[in-house]
Amino acid sequence: MAEMVDIEVILDDHYLDPKISIYTKSETKQVENIIYAIENTSYHQYPPLPVHRDKSYKVISQRDIYRIRTQGRDVMVDTRDESYLLKGSMSAAEEILDEERFFRISQSEIINLYKVDTFSFDQTGTVGVVFDNAVTSWASRRCVKPLRDKLAKRFGRI
Repeated sequence: MAEMVDIEVILDDHYLDPKISIYTKSETKQVENIIYAIENTSYHQYPPLPVHRDKSYKVISQRDIYRIRTQGRDVMVDTRDESYLLKGSMSAAEEILDEERFFRISQSEIINLYKVDTFSFDQTGTVGVVFDNAVTSWASRRCVKPLRDKLAKRFGRI
């Protein structure tokens, strides 16, 4: 039987998501099982979203999503450089999204808080959202207070 796994947990505020490194002499069945267990847990807790563009179909990990927005009657999923069409509604997507990571900033847009570079709170009460890929969005007025509350809860006073 293989030796027990030595697990070390290091708490570091610089990591928003857990980072896992496996140190081993060789890739064994035990290592494969560990990787499978980790991937399986993450997949079931926060499943990827099925999207398509043209005739191609793929699934996108929640961590790669910048925002989900409506465009006319379509629901679009934006990643860093691409936009895809989501089958289904914003509400259906919102039900499976990680609520710590995603926040609805308007009736037509859900953002990934981990992909935001800057929130601009101005005097008129609006909030500009600038993503780390330089795309800008705006939160509706009714979402400003809940957004401030969520950010304060997560990061302290803003």
